[in-house]
Amino acid sequence: MNTPRWQRAIAPLLLVLFLIIGGCAATQTSRFDQAQQESTQSQATPAVSKAATDGSKFNKFFPNSGDGFSRVYTQEKDGFANAKLEKDGKTLALMSINDTISNPAAAAKFQQSTKSIGGFPAVNQGNTATAVLVADRYQAKVTSKVPEFTVSDRETWLGKFDLAGLARVK
Repeated sequence: MNTPRWQRAIAPLLLVLFLIIGGCAATQTSRFDQAQQESTQSQATPAVSKAATDGSKFNKFFPNSGDGFSRVYTQEKDGFANAKLEKDGKTLALMSINDTISNPAAAAKFQQSTKSIGGFPAVNQGNTATAVLVADRYQAKVTSKVPEFTVSDRETWLGKFDLAGLARVK
């Protein structure tokens, strides 16, 4: 079947036309574009303060392994350290210490506290987490990962942190 020459030439021209039109179409902005722009500006506030304590300094304040429980460190970075509390290979809770200097609002919730653990103000955070504020700066927290790890268990484990030692960190 022979097609006229002008019909064979029209296909590539249409393709070029569609590419030009498609390339000139307005792009939609995502809901993250403004946040990305703000976070990359030179005057943007860093997520972690330069004054935040090195997370590796927190490790010695976590409860020790023993009595069938294992402490497994999972993360440390500036202003934060995290460990899992395991028993029989099952993760029961996450334990963490973070420096609230990067987020002062995190410390504000302790001002209305009526409970204390180890002499420091304590609060429940939702149904699965309990935290204490040490030296008006460091938050030690235990978060249940299984329903059978109760508020009482979280409070007991917070009491096993070396909170007095953590209070002396500078």
